[in-house]
Amino acid sequence: MKSFVLKGALGALALGLGGLSLFATPVVAQQAVPVLLCPQGCGPTESDTILMNQMIRDGYPVVLQPQETPGYMANIRMMADPSMWETTVFSTEDPIIQLAFRGGTDEIEEFLPEPIPIDFRLLYGEAWWGQGKFFVTFDPNIRTVEDMMGKRISLGLRSQSDWGFFSRLFLEHGYGITPDNSRINHMTPPALTQQLIDRNTDVAVSVFGTEPRLEEWLIGGPLRQLEAAGEFHYIGIEPEIVDKVNEKFDTTFLSVAIPAGTLPHQNEELNVAVNRGFKAVHESFSEELAYQIVKGVLEYGPQLQDLHPLWDIWSPELMLHGLSEENTHPGAIRAYKEAGLWHLATETYADYQVTYPEAR
Repeated sequence: MKSFVLKGALGALALGLGGLSLFATPVVAQQAVPVLLCPQGCGPTESDTILMNQMIRDGYPVVLQPQETPGYMANIRMMADPSMWETTVFSTEDPIIQLAFRGGTDEIEEFLPEPIPIDFRLLYGEAWWGQGKFFVTFDPNIRTVEDMMGKRISLGLRSQSDWGFFSRLFLEHGYGITPDNSRINHMTPPALTQQLIDRNTDVAVSVFGTEPRLEEWLIGGPLRQLEAAGEFHYIGIEPEIVDKVNEKFDTTFLSVAIPAGTLPHQNEELNVAVNRGFKAVHESFSEELAYQIVKGVLEYGPQLQDLHPLWDIWSPELMLHGLSEENTHPGAIRAYKEAGLWHLATETYADYQVTYPEAR
């Protein structure tokens, strides 16, 4: 065990979060477990800091210690290092782990230069992400993805899984739209959003999150910015294209039909693809730590729903959607079985389990 001390930017963030009981001195007898996240402001850095504060305040035996990183693509590459396996939790998504098996191939090398063929073990799901799997435009003549051929298309950075990497997968392998036949630019989400507002690009990606019941929705800042800029419309991705990409790359993207009126300025039903965000570890990670982490999230989830939008979408269904005996850490499975929830993975959502390429 080691003492836990808040340090750096995330420590300052934690001290600035209202409504939480904070501490003046380090808390001992709590094991700090680093969790690789994404850049500050991405959402999980803030929501996991709230969880950390709650664990510290209550003297919970394990504390997830948020670590800011360049993003999920960086996380999977860092987790290829065996020195991280027994000590570190990381944020990831089902297609990232799956596509990492193909790193270095012609289709993937631009985003993942080397293969990472590791069957990482999942702990729990934390969100369904839509960014990069739908498009927005102010141009009334662009109604479908096919209409985007030859247009100016603004995507996220190549180092961003959803915003940049996945959007290119769907454009190129779903519709044949490539940098050779269209003007595709990669930039940060704020930059691409402003480009669209200024009409310096024709179409761009944007952001939302949701959960398995499709009852709670996270409307990301860039989408709210577009909402304030005036009327725009959405361009979706059809279920058959999602199937096509999944078949080609052994991925488990999900097709979702969003009811009209759910998103800003959404006047009709919209078909999109989503992927699932997870906390994951290597199989050599401590079973007891995995058990305590999942048990803690099950305990604190209901308490934190009013404190951050990412916790607002929390549910046991979200945590277990996609899990299986094969892809989940044994410590996590023990926590779910103890809570009487494991049937959600093995029965209720058995058709939606995350598989890895070698298992298919």
